[in-house]
Amino acid sequence: MTTRNLLLLPGDGIGPEAMAEVRKIIAYMNAEHDAGFTTDEGLVGGSAYDAHGAAISEGDMEKALAADAVLFGAVGGPKWDDVPYEVRPEAGLLRLRKDLKLFANLRPAICYPALAAASSLKAELVEGLDILIVRELTGGVYFGEPKEIVDLGNGQKRGIDTQVYDTYEIERIAGVAFELARTRGNRVCSMEKRNVMKSGVLWHQVVSDTHKRNYSDVALDHMLADAGGMQLVRAPKQFDVIVTDNLFGDMLSDVAAMLTGSLGMLPSASLGAPDARTGKRKALYEPVHGSAPDIAGKGIANPIAMIASFAMCLRYSFNLVREADNLEKAIAEVLDGGIRTGDIMAEGCRQVGTVEMGDAILAAFRRLSA
Repeated sequence: MTTRNLLLLPGDGIGPEAMAEVRKIIAYMNAEHDAGFTTDEGLVGGSAYDAHGAAISEGDMEKALAADAVLFGAVGGPKWDDVPYEVRPEAGLLRLRKDLKLFANLRPAICYPALAAASSLKAELVEGLDILIVRELTGGVYFGEPKEIVDLGNGQKRGIDTQVYDTYEIERIAGVAFELARTRGNRVCSMEKRNVMKSGVLWHQVVSDTHKRNYSDVALDHMLADAGGMQLVRAPKQFDVIVTDNLFGDMLSDVAAMLTGSLGMLPSASLGAPDARTGKRKALYEPVHGSAPDIAGKGIANPIAMIASFAMCLRYSFNLVREADNLEKAIAEVLDGGIRTGDIMAEGCRQVGTVEMGDAILAAFRRLSA
């Protein structure tokens, strides 16, 4: 039997509550479908700082490097606002991305028909929305050097962040976007700021060259990133796959997420390059919502983004496409049935807590998997 090794990093706030609902799905798949999942667990974020004085311990990093995939909950909260910058809770996620070499971040923005009215946009603009934002994750302004604050004297300081991209970094993220587009609507829109940034000029050139060389069957458009943000809130269904750099991807993916009505609904995947020998990619899957410390421990958090992140894990790390499809369909069925957590509650629906929502999705998944 195939063994599939998962490392669970629930993290802080509502992370452990949401992760508990995924554990139930894993247990069901192992018990009734011989899925072969083995799980280990570690600490990350504030919980790791409390235990080890670091945002992730060396032992848990070793577990992450050895795992087939990592499921990540959420990190942070006011409790750790004053810890040193280098060991802040978010540093654990950044180290995982860096050490696992996770250069491709996939952020779907999907609007379930049952939730179209929850969007801040008109329902007809978002109903059926299905965008995939492919964000370069290990380069750009977040990692470029120099990165510092310089004392200029006379009470003046200078903050420096450096936007840097090499050709190979742009080629590989563009390749991921084009490959994924082939499995969807076969359209890619590349976004940058070539009108004011030299890195944007290079980005535009390399994406165009990569397209011409290997992916001419895929439709390619280019758009300035600020215009892209405007178009996301004007006519979002014009997009299929958007590929962009680390900074613009961070912002545009959050804009796209809110089109769907709630950050609590959306998953993400961060992928590395295929291993030259096995073809497997290092991967981390996480909901895009934060740790929501104000509702942690109350049993009211929405676990859908965490469950949908596991569905992405089934699809991209284990090629369990049918199972991933069924889990995503189960989420849609439950929402169509009027079951809601508080963040997506609507008139005429039944409000439930975290556990009840997880149980309802598992029940639907069982029916679809029978």
